[in-house]
Amino acid sequence: MSTRTYKDAIDCLNTLQSNAATLEASRASGGQLVKVAIPETIEYLGRIGYKPEDLNKLNVIHITGTKGKGSTCAFTDSIIRHAKPEWKVGLFTSPHLIAVRERIRINGAPLPEDDFARFFFEVWDRLGENQTRANPATFLRPMYFKFVTLVAFHAFLSLQVDATILEVGVGGTYDCTNIVPHPVVTAISALGIDHTAVLGKTIPEIAWQKGGIYKEGVPALTVEQPQDGLKVLRERAAEKKASEFLVVGSTPDISDVKLGLAGQHQYQNANLALHAAKLFLQQKANVAPDAGLTETYVKALQEARWPGRCQMLQDPKHDGTTWFLDGAHTVESLDCCMQWFVSPDAVLRPLDTPIKPQRILIFNCTSGRSGSSFLGSMLAKAATQLQLHQSNEVSDGLFDHVIFCTNVTYADGGFKSDLTTHAIADSDLAQLKTQHELASAWHTLVPPFPKERVHVLPSIEHAVTVVREIEKLGKVDVLVAGSLHLVGGTIEVAGLADVAL
Repeated sequence: MSTRTYKDAIDCLNTLQSNAATLEASRASGGQLVKVAIPETIEYLGRIGYKPEDLNKLNVIHITGTKGKGSTCAFTDSIIRHAKPEWKVGLFTSPHLIAVRERIRINGAPLPEDDFARFFFEVWDRLGENQTRANPATFLRPMYFKFVTLVAFHAFLSLQVDATILEVGVGGTYDCTNIVPHPVVTAISALGIDHTAVLGKTIPEIAWQKGGIYKEGVPALTVEQPQDGLKVLRERAAEKKASEFLVVGSTPDISDVKLGLAGQHQYQNANLALHAAKLFLQQKANVAPDAGLTETYVKALQEARWPGRCQMLQDPKHDGTTWFLDGAHTVESLDCCMQWFVSPDAVLRPLDTPIKPQRILIFNCTSGRSGSSFLGSMLAKAATQLQLHQSNEVSDGLFDHVIFCTNVTYADGGFKSDLTTHAIADSDLAQLKTQHELASAWHTLVPPFPKERVHVLPSIEHAVTVVREIEKLGKVDVLVAGSLHLVGGTIEVAGLADVAL
């Protein structure tokens, strides 16, 4: 390869994606394939020149959960950076919104393109040069997420970070991030029914998976959980010989802080982050813990940022258009989304005109089969919120238009390279199968809704074009939900990056 640019790195990375058939085979295996993830990741790590023990130098706070793990990471990162501004703090999260390098951050900023490309190709080349594998059937290079995880580890070790906030990808026990032998703190946000590998599993089974990140001699934290889940987490902490098992109590006065992340549910995530960060700072910076909130902690919580989650933005080029972005993609997270959206802080905010803006929902999910439960849950929560806030509106009339589109970025069928996905079957995309299923579910849930105001579209660019046509008639409020990939694509196509990220 004559060049080693960021674009080259993303093009190479996209060759490592699992296609739709591979994902379906993995699901059909009943999750058996994931059980080789840890030994395979350790082998890949060795092939790029590291031992698992080297990862202890990263001083890791390891965080998982079904709901709120990313937000908890964002709060934790902000707290550590505010408490120790002289430190170099690494943050690894997924997925990204518009650029892969968002997943690997130093002091809150995504790795610069040149740095990402350099670390990426160092990992790429080492795996190409060191081809010895215990199992010859193991791929020369791992799949997408695992490869980016290796790049993150390599980058953080090379840059000698002082602290690392590490978000689990999926689950916990078998997740490829779970090879750090001795993190400093482990924490689990709210449990619920996951949207991917643990679909259909019970809360105790999910708790068992998440509790796999607990480690011997390491504090094991969790928020309040359903009793059957909490029992399993307590047992996992004992089995793993954690130094302590702590169900975090509420921090005095935290509810009075205006958090940098919107939504009532974020107070639980902020509280967990605060407890995890305090334990970390006590161990690694000799900062004496205190029961309350210092001025530094308050500022950290206020200034935390996590784009694409309960995020309200004024369109920078269209004064009358307000975007409401939330990548919520489970029934439970969509419930939180609607609690935020249908509130005086968002769509029920006071207006400078008595004329209500046209409201548009742009929605997609990974399977239309889930559409009825997702959309039904959203409408039910909207009804509850309207009643709570004593609005005379009804949930069936909350939106004036609904748009169901694919996650394809552009109208010509192409993706922004960072947003390319092979995880959707070509036949599904061609026939807009999922989107038609969503539209059918909407018509069933809201029979009087005008059919001409339900749009089934092949790309995000098509959806934004519809928004631009509607906004010619007056002010517009747009909720984008159901998929972080959809939110990221909307930020890209609608030109919101400068205000969103």
